Amino acid sequence: MRDGILAEGDRAVPEEVPIAFSYGGSTHAVMMASPADLEDFAVGFSLTEGIISARGDINAIEVVEAGEGFDVQVDLMDAEADALRARRRHMAGPVGCGLCGIESIEQAVRIVPDVSGISMSVGSGHIVAAMRALNDAQALNRETRAVHGAGFYQPRSGLRAAREDVGRHNALDKLAGAVMNAGISAASGIVVVTSRLSVEMVQKTALLGCPVVAAISAPTGLAIETAERAGITLVALVRGEDFEIFTRPDRIIF
Repeated sequence: MRDGILAEGDRAVPEEVPIAFSYGGSTHAVMMASPADLEDFAVGFSLTEGIISARGDINAIEVVEAGEGFDVQVDLMDAEADALRARRRHMAGPVGCGLCGIESIEQAVRIVPDVSGISMSVGSGHIVAAMRALNDAQALNRETRAVHGAGFYQPRSGLRAAREDVGRHNALDKLAGAVMNAGISAASGIVVVTSRLSVEMVQKTALLGCPVVAAISAPTGLAIETAERAGITLVALVRGEDFEIFTRPDRIIF
């Protein structure tokens, strides 16, 4: 319906399929996600789930079609494989949920790395430029208006990587994997996302080792508390030239 007139038409919509992550032949998690950048997704998911701490902890990744979705088979190095077997658990995470399958309240509010010691300055103009660059890089969202984006922006180099997904947590995991696969230091730039900042988005940013995160929408109270504890500069409500700083404003130069 447009201008009061009902008419037939075509619209592009994003795909959403089950993506299984398997380690040592056993399924660890099944996520509903966009079927793109799956190797990046596997690396980023492994990092933010605490399965690995560095790209070198993964020996190989193979993406296998499996019915209506994909099975991403991750071959870990021996030490990481042994550690995962010791704490094996299963979880299923539908889109929009970043904490499904956790076993305790402590896991939901887990302690994350402290990045307060990372010395970094970001010009206020770079915050605005980062969001604009991410929007420009979202080809799938321009076509469908139905996916989230996450990007990594360096003040001196611009947008280094951008990933999209129907799930905001998935987009950030894919971005984390892309940054690690490219050998980029996460301490050298900022994470920028086109979604609200809930606690798990801040946790993922800290686990990546990035000191600044910026979002188009508002943060939750727990996200602010977590960013404060982790020493992350949290910027939100980036709209045009305007934004608000919630934690560690000392890293932003005006």
